[in-house]
Amino acid sequence: MVTLTEPRVLQKLDGPPWDIDAYLKVGGYEAWKKCVRELSPEQVVQELKASGLRGRGGAGFPTGVKWDKVLNHRVKEHYFVCNAGEHEPGTFKDRHLLKTAPHQLIEGCLIASHTAQAKASFIYVNHEYEEERENLKRALAQAKERGFVGKNILGSGIDIDLQVFEGHGSYVAGEETAMLESMQGRPAMPRQKPPFYPTDFGLYGKPTLVNNVETLCNIPRILYKGAQWFTQVGTEKCPGTMMFSLSGAVNRPGVYEMPMGITIRQLIETCGGGVPGGRKIKAVFPGGPAFSMITADQLDLAMDFDSLKKAGTGLGSAGVIVVDDATCMVRQTLKFSNFFKGESCGQCPPCRMGTINLANLMTKIEAGEGTQKDLDSLLQLCGFVKGTGYCTLVTGASVLVQSSVKLFRHEFEEHIRLHRCPYPAAPVDTTVH
Repeated sequence: MVTLTEPRVLQKLDGPPWDIDAYLKVGGYEAWKKCVRELSPEQVVQELKASGLRGRGGAGFPTGVKWDKVLNHRVKEHYFVCNAGEHEPGTFKDRHLLKTAPHQLIEGCLIASHTAQAKASFIYVNHEYEEERENLKRALAQAKERGFVGKNILGSGIDIDLQVFEGHGSYVAGEETAMLESMQGRPAMPRQKPPFYPTDFGLYGKPTLVNNVETLCNIPRILYKGAQWFTQVGTEKCPGTMMFSLSGAVNRPGVYEMPMGITIRQLIETCGGGVPGGRKIKAVFPGGPAFSMITADQLDLAMDFDSLKKAGTGLGSAGVIVVDDATCMVRQTLKFSNFFKGESCGQCPPCRMGTINLANLMTKIEAGEGTQKDLDSLLQLCGFVKGTGYCTLVTGASVLVQSSVKLFRHEFEEHIRLHRCPYPAAPVDTTVH
């Protein structure tokens, strides 16, 4: 693995983040000028395919392939949406990019919109991100003044009007189809499948290109520096860097840009400064609570989509949550179970009832009122509801519980045997930050 000697996404600006002149000094909008004056949409797609960039929103789908599908869809009315509706527990990298790199996001959105030949283009922003949204609007106003956005961009005859859409959805609104539903004035509920992807049936029923903030912030740098530059770090199948949101039991929580393929141990020790108080690591959620945990003997796993999938977990949007040995895993699991219960949109009966019943059984066991039958019922319920929802929320809730019981069954059984939590008393915090 190549050490990161310069940032691939994050750039140091000599001025406030919304200052267009500071962004121009580091090569800002040069890639967009190139797209307007030299590169065809097909050439942009080919460069992205050559770079091997994979989506940073969770699935890790090849970005160039997705763009190609929208550009060459048989239906010629297309739309573009940037998904900045981040609600994943332990994930805050898109928020950081919105706050610190609004012009870079705007440039990425312009390139994406033009390449997809979009009729209209939107940036869907979490309503809680007030400062970030204001930074974005200030940057967008400056970009319009300089002729990078709006009518007849740079005298090319190209018209693109980026609109900021304030999203009032919940965790489930981060799912692409639920987000698109809410943008059309309907409840933020995932669509029944098929059709499966917004690239076929998206906004207003038309092919829609949807990318998250981090993916789009990579685009200007790739087109400005070249695909070969991008592939100098990372792994063969997962080139480039990832913005890791590191939280939980670490001395220095925060957002860290590191090469794909960095180990979990390196991320925690080098970036996070290790675990506070000299305590030991009990578990790590490498991709947030919707993916299986890994234990202390797996800290040398590589942080990339394929390695973690092979290990039975996932990278997701890289919300890395570290749990130390002073933490009750039953209590920790209950905390996230309550989150999933509260965030279910209620559309699918297995999800609506499943998340409630999972949380209820977890509450009973954590309180010392559970039985062996309750533990058996908990696992049985996971098997019943896993994979049954229109989106992955109930599957994530099931994977969380299954992973916790598989790795820390002795803690669940200790709660049942003692009729209490064996860890020091503490209020159950049901708020997930």
